[in-house]
Amino acid sequence: MGIREQIDADIKAAMKSGAKDKVSALRMLSAALKNKQIDKRAPLVDSEVLDTVRSLIKQRKDSIEQFAKGGRQDLVDKETAEVAVLEVYLPQQLGREEVEKLVREAIAQTSAQGAKDMGKVMKALVPLIAGRADNKLVSELVKSSLG
Repeated sequence: MGIREQIDADIKAAMKSGAKDKVSALRMLSAALKNKQIDKRAPLVDSEVLDTVRSLIKQRKDSIEQFAKGGRQDLVDKETAEVAVLEVYLPQQLGREEVEKLVREAIAQTSAQGAKDMGKVMKALVPLIAGRADNKLVSELVKSSLG
């Protein structure tokens, strides 16, 4: 079963169980996927579905930050719940230790010497990590390792 089919099945299951918040988050995801499919004029492959999920999660995290600054805890809670629903569809995330190990390996592989070689290291790392770790964390680890 593809990711898209899993999302549709989860919407039905959430509707049957009466989980209104989950239904809302999944319908929002489904609508975003349908819009992307219409823009592309072709069915989406799993990597495009995952990119859309990541994009929606990033939007929610940005919103959480803004709502927290504005003192709107109710909206922070709502967005946090939506992030939890969406994260189910992402591949297993790498732990910090695993990312640090990959960073060390990439630095050794590229023979990077300092901060000026950060681009080379990131270019080597991105295909290895491919959405299994936060790019912000990866960037910070590379900077601190090269710095």
